[in-house]
Amino acid sequence: MISIAQLSSEPWGALNGGDPVRLFTLRNAHGMKVAISDLGATLVSWHAPDRAGRLGDILLGHDTPAEYAAATTYMGGLIGRWANRIADARFTLDGIEYTLDCNEGANLLHGGSVGFHRAMWEVSEDNGSLLMRLESPEGDAGFPGNVTTQVRYTLDDDGTLTIAYEAVTDAATPLNLTSHPYFNLTGRSGADIRGHVLSIDADQFFEVDAAMIPCKLADVAGNAFDFRHSAPIGARLDWPHAQLVQAGGFDHCYVLRDTADGASGAGDVREVACLYDPGSGRELTVSTDQRGLQFYSGNWLKGDAGRGGLAYQAHAGLCLEAGGFPNEVNMPGRQDVIVRAGEMYRQVTAYKVDVRHGI
Repeated sequence: MISIAQLSSEPWGALNGGDPVRLFTLRNAHGMKVAISDLGATLVSWHAPDRAGRLGDILLGHDTPAEYAAATTYMGGLIGRWANRIADARFTLDGIEYTLDCNEGANLLHGGSVGFHRAMWEVSEDNGSLLMRLESPEGDAGFPGNVTTQVRYTLDDDGTLTIAYEAVTDAATPLNLTSHPYFNLTGRSGADIRGHVLSIDADQFFEVDAAMIPCKLADVAGNAFDFRHSAPIGARLDWPHAQLVQAGGFDHCYVLRDTADGASGAGDVREVACLYDPGSGRELTVSTDQRGLQFYSGNWLKGDAGRGGLAYQAHAGLCLEAGGFPNEVNMPGRQDVIVRAGEMYRQVTAYKVDVRHGI
């Protein structure tokens, strides 16, 4: 039987307006600890052992709540109501056109300029799990319906952090939630992720246009986007490919296998990606019930304020964000991401950190 981590909390500074912020820490029996803030339901740090048993922080992050509130990198934040982009910040639902917050050119990105990642969440404990709850009123970033979201964080002794999402609404609305941690398994400040080895269980990905909106499905076979078998990220970043030039690296949604015809969130939780750092021996596996996985290689980190005064540069960390497809609300079959009154949105994603003892 897998035991549940211990939970503690402590004050963690305040926002510029004076609102107090707290930090909650989950610890398992093997010394692993994950710190989460009530500001943005944010994954702030994750200390995990390497193959020699040395603990290191495998997440990028900031030093203070004020830095998180001001940043535009979404580090560790809980993203809502819509993860990724909505083209032209608009969609039509039940014959009504909704205009949303434009916070990336003409598009909505990650819930708008004041998304879930900048909200203060209510916190409670349930048998060692951390529960976070947020009320999003009708009109939030332009979306219809009042939405209540609950997120459960659970850390097990086998090194698995499970993030279970639930949400209800009183009117039809699009929902696409995710978590946005930047991983660097080296556990070393200043190191990049080019030496990490990645696999993704997907045969197709979405190519993007100049505004980073999906424009067509493409096969991964025979090109830089093929991670069906483990491949080093740095070597793939150096491949000549128009889509890598377009996005400055990887910032693309993969269509996970066996889910192309299924509703988002309707499948079983299964392993969809694996990330490995040969130097430290740390291995991260990603499991989810979602149909899409956004792989972002930290292309647009340009000296952003990091922990301990460090300035994060491009490829200092990477994101593996499970959810629906970018701009899916404007695609055929969009009912998969529409939640109606009386329905429950559910999503489960698990990140497991383990160690390989051989190279």
